[in-house]
Amino acid sequence: MRPLTAKQRAFCREYVKDENRRQAAISAGYREEAASERGGKLLDDPRIQELILKLRSAQVPPDDMSLDGHLRAMSALRDKLEDAGDCVIAQGWEDYSDLDHAIWRRLFERQSKLLPGRACAEYLAGLDGLGVAAEGIPDFERLSDILERATGWRIVAVPGLVPDDVFFTHLAARRFPATNWIRRPEQMDYLQEPDVFHDVFGHVPVLMNPVFADYMAAYGRGGLKALALGALPKLARLYWYTVEFGLMRTPEGLRIYGSGIVSSHGESLYCLDDPKPDRILFDLLRVMRTTYRIDDYQDCYFVIDSFEQLFEATRPDFAPYYEVLARLPDIASGELLAEDRLFDA
Repeated sequence: MRPLTAKQRAFCREYVKDENRRQAAISAGYREEAASERGGKLLDDPRIQELILKLRSAQVPPDDMSLDGHLRAMSALRDKLEDAGDCVIAQGWEDYSDLDHAIWRRLFERQSKLLPGRACAEYLAGLDGLGVAAEGIPDFERLSDILERATGWRIVAVPGLVPDDVFFTHLAARRFPATNWIRRPEQMDYLQEPDVFHDVFGHVPVLMNPVFADYMAAYGRGGLKALALGALPKLARLYWYTVEFGLMRTPEGLRIYGSGIVSSHGESLYCLDDPKPDRILFDLLRVMRTTYRIDDYQDCYFVIDSFEQLFEATRPDFAPYYEVLARLPDIASGELLAEDRLFDA
């Protein structure tokens, strides 16, 4: 049999890898329908089936689903996998169907009406500066040319979630890996993993901001170091509560900058309007101790004053922080501490 391509090997990796890449966990209960939908006929290929079986053999047994067990499984997977390269593929813009573009238009129009007065000024300025519009899925090359002139970043297309080391290497080199496929009509309000709308509409506009762009590149460098130190689960929480689900305190009130919120109609409303979630002023170690959920809206959000505050807080070497965090217990996402400072509207 012919050897698998890098793209096919990456598909196999993602087939058995839980979508929660940021916790570096391999789940024995991976939702097969999601992978099947993503893979289509790839699953009929005997070479694909063979590699999937090999990868599954490295998974954590049911009696060892601890975080340490997850990390051992990740290590075992890396030992078994061939190098899949940087996972970059062609966007294939010309292959998008009329339905694909129609889904983008529907999502874009819904969010663009909702976000003024909710998203932070930096996000809205970036969206306008990129010229992202409702007409259809943007061409990554065109966006990259604009983005590169502004902050030195480019967008690279990937088939889905990529391995942690690949992801961090891209960020450190100012390349944002964006998924090239878009959700189906029945997935308008819930998606198990990022699609092109989440990645481009959600993440890319804030990369037009020079300070946030520097923060993301620094996070990539920090991610590579965290992998070497075995500290990724702690650092992943910083990404989750800032890049994905961050809020900002402004003179006009609380505003959204996290990509997981700005690309979600329901959470754009919930995070600002619902009394249930805690809105805690940003504290680096507090963030890195706090667990999160991937199956529902967040129990808490962390509030920064500016991107400058975020960048300065994360500028020091994290190695001493990891030593401190190793001695402290995790904090559940819905738990408040006596010393927490809450956002006061």
